[in-house]
This record gives sequence, C-alpha cells and structure tokens, in this order.
Amino acid sequence: MLDAVAVMRRAHVAKLALCDRLEAIADSLPAGLNRRECLLAARALGPGMAETHRFEEIEIYPHFAASLGQSAEARKTVARLKHEHFEDEGYAAELRDALRFAARWRRAQNPETLGFMLRGFFGAVRRHVAFERDHVLAQLSPPG
Repeated sequence: MLDAVAVMRRAHVAKLALCDRLEAIADSLPAGLNRRECLLAARALGPGMAETHRFEEIEIYPHFAASLGQSAEARKTVARLKHEHFEDEGYAAELRDALRFAARWRRAQNPETLGFMLRGFFGAVRRHVAFERDHVLAQLSPPG
C-alpha cells in the first residue's frame, strides 16, 4: 500500500506542475502564447491523466474506503472523487483541442474563452489534489 501512496504522491506533483504550466499559458493570453508550452500541456492532458485516475480508483480508493470501515460517507466520498475524474477527463479533452489549435495557428481561437477554460480546469484539479492529499493520503499514510 505504501508503494501505491508513493505513486499517488508523484502523480500529484505532476498534476500540480501541469496546473502551473496551464496557469502560465492563461497568464500569457492573448499576445504571449508559447506554441511549445501549448503542445506540452496538450500532451500532458492526454491518456496519462486517465491512467493516473484509474490507478487511484483501483489501487487507492478501495483502501481509503476500507480504512473508514466502508462507511456511507466513505462510499459517497469515493463516488464524488470518481465523478470528478470523469469530469476532469472530459474537460481535459476539450482543453487539449483548444491548446492544439492555439499551437497550430499561434493564437487562441478565442483568448478569453481559452483563459476561462484553463483557469477553471487547473482550479478544479488543484482542489481535487488538495482534497486527496489532506484526506485520502492522510488516512492511508502512517502518522509522522
């Protein structure tokens, strides 16, 4: 279990680095768009994100629920976290398309919309990671 927790911690570091990259892109709009950064961010929003989510759902969440005695609250929390994964993957696909467009044409189709999409996505991901760190991993990690 401790290996799975370590994997999840590394995934959190990667997710937060992606959020920083997306925030930098949002801050650069409309005129300072960096094509390479858009491509790297689009790539990071790809299948690897879904793989990380499946890992958490299969390797981490069942242990979290078990540590809380399979309570109704634990089951509801796991269901909510899984739903957030589903939403994040859908938004990531849309964002990936928008970033690829921006990289290809060296401009955002609509800078205001792209900025809104970026900020909404990285805000949600940061909140999700914070919850997992403060509640899920805290429950599964040894004290100290």
